[in-house]
Amino acid sequence: MLPPGASAVRSRPDPTRPAVLHLDLDAFFAAVEQRDKPSLRGRPVVVGGTGGRGVVATASYEARVFGVGSAVPTAWARRLCPNAAYLAGRFSAYRVVSEQVMALARELSPLVEPVSLDEAYVDLSAAREGLDAAAVTAIAQGFRERVLAATGLTVSVGAGPSKLVAKIASDLRKPDGLVVVPPAEQHDLLASMSVRRVPGVGAVTGDRLVRSGLRTIGDLAAADEGELVRMLGRAHGTGLLAFARGVDPRPVVPEREAKSVSAEQTFSTDLTDRRDLAERTRRAAERVAGRLVAAGVSGRTVTLKVRRYDFSTLNRSRTLPHATSSAREIAAHAVELLDGVDVADGVRLLGVGVSGLSEFAQTDLLADLLGPVDEPEREEPAGDGLLPGGSAHPYGAPARPGWLPGQDVHHAEHGPGWVQGSGVGRVTVRFEGPHTPPGRVRTLREDDPDLQPAPPPVFDPQRWADARARAAS
Repeated sequence: MLPPGASAVRSRPDPTRPAVLHLDLDAFFAAVEQRDKPSLRGRPVVVGGTGGRGVVATASYEARVFGVGSAVPTAWARRLCPNAAYLAGRFSAYRVVSEQVMALARELSPLVEPVSLDEAYVDLSAAREGLDAAAVTAIAQGFRERVLAATGLTVSVGAGPSKLVAKIASDLRKPDGLVVVPPAEQHDLLASMSVRRVPGVGAVTGDRLVRSGLRTIGDLAAADEGELVRMLGRAHGTGLLAFARGVDPRPVVPEREAKSVSAEQTFSTDLTDRRDLAERTRRAAERVAGRLVAAGVSGRTVTLKVRRYDFSTLNRSRTLPHATSSAREIAAHAVELLDGVDVADGVRLLGVGVSGLSEFAQTDLLADLLGPVDEPEREEPAGDGLLPGGSAHPYGAPARPGWLPGQDVHHAEHGPGWVQGSGVGRVTVRFEGPHTPPGRVRTLREDDPDLQPAPPPVFDPQRWADARARAAS
């Protein structure tokens, strides 16, 4: 939902004022884990897939000094930094913090465009006039202080006359940095930076530009437009040239239309059992349906995504005659799509998605009461890739005994804590919370009836502030 008045003030940024902010929570997932787990503070922490095929989502700054970064395989990260804490992630906890930060951002302006859980743009010109660098600096610094007080986390902020400059500026002094770039200074700031800093310059484009002698943004800004168009195509070439020259008219848009809702899972070993894969498809469909209902939308196109043993990815989709958010109906169509896929050589990833979204349909309320749906004619155009999914468990972990490292738990005798690891019928739990000293470790039976999954601990800003004051004294 748009904040009050947002639709009336949506416009392009003012290139004469540094009124666009880019907010970026520092090492977000890892920072939340360190906040809630005092034994991990100051230690390297890696959040992401913890299995053999896992990929790092976020690494704390203590882990980054060992070369661990986002998107590297977890197995490689373990070799680089074997003493780090490797956690599976708690998206319910991250979502709570993200909502707090976005609410604070909306106090600055109605024009807030979330990019992800930990990142957003804000256009201050929608709510204030006469914004010079000093005024923007004061506003941004006040925001950073409020985020720290409310969440215990640091946020880096960049400010400039456009999204492009604000985004680049927010990366310059991370973590916990603030950089404001007045319009008159943006050319000097950008000129000496690597051309790979320009949005839209990935690995392939970057290599082509460097081979052509365009190593810096200044080089790119001085390049011949015709040559860039011949090299990269008209849209890409002219777009990158405009960015390099500091021209970025993209507005801060406070509402992004969701194009699909999906859930997917990567398996630790390739799966070939069709019945097992069908059951996993149904579970993914249930997660998708839950998200559709929670968002008040339904969709007409059901998509199945299958990544095979050789990393080739197949997408199969079917468009229905009506929109649905019924778990039963989505699952039925997804399983039928799976029937048409050869799984004999192994499946490493499986996903289900729904696209073509619209407002909640009345027929969705009836679908699960009507029993199995009639089979429509099969149509399988190539579908787009699905958006990342989540976990079936409400707290980001599977039902017992599949305990995940980092998962929140509660024990009838020992109280709240989190899972350090599990295996061979045992689970190791450290009992502590965001406002306690580093806690004790206990090893329990994996099926201990007194140990249960728990929601994330509640963060109390006042207790946090008191603890920081005591530490400072």
